[in-house]
Amino acid sequence: MTAIQTIAANPWFLVLWAVLMVPSVVILIRDLRQNNTHLMSLMKVVWVLTVIYSGPLGLAIYWLTGRKEISDDHLWRRGFRSVAHCYSGCGMGEIVGVILAAALFAGANVATAVTTFILAYIAGVALTVGPLMQDGVAFPTAFKDALISETPSIAVMEIVAIGTDLLLAGKAHIGEVLFWSSMVISLTAGLVAAYPVNVLLLKFGVKEGMMDPRMTDHEHG
Repeated sequence: MTAIQTIAANPWFLVLWAVLMVPSVVILIRDLRQNNTHLMSLMKVVWVLTVIYSGPLGLAIYWLTGRKEISDDHLWRRGFRSVAHCYSGCGMGEIVGVILAAALFAGANVATAVTTFILAYIAGVALTVGPLMQDGVAFPTAFKDALISETPSIAVMEIVAIGTDLLLAGKAHIGEVLFWSSMVISLTAGLVAAYPVNVLLLKFGVKEGMMDPRMTDHEHG
């Protein structure tokens, strides 16, 4: 763990991350505009956020599971689209939560963990409730469905992500490199941990998952 902290505390870690992440986002946006404009606006946002959080890994997930060019739509692909959807909302909540907690609680680990989890949970659920309500589902039903389908994924994702962040950064303040680099590492750790959970939720019908990108309306921009 000390070795990882040493690497993460080096400013070159964030430089390398930017060198990998920025081109990944550019490639993603170019492909969305040229080849996959038919995808729903929500999924475009999901993929952009996923690649911003996880760079080349996020781009690989999109390339293998989120494009109309995929050869099939087996469970493993559906699982990645499902976890990316969850990840995009939770990631926003986690980033806001960590920064807010760092500013308010000055490195108090328990307060940071609780604040981050609550905001990530709210963001993750909201990203499911909103589209359901747009489809005409009443708020009580949409909220209940979101709680049932998203809670296991969010819980695992955030326990791993927040735990990783606290383990690496500890009481690092917002001005330290380790504060930001540990966030990068923890977000991706949460994504990886929640993937098998999403596969199981899809397999047993708890979640419906995101639409097959080959089956969406190709006239939709």
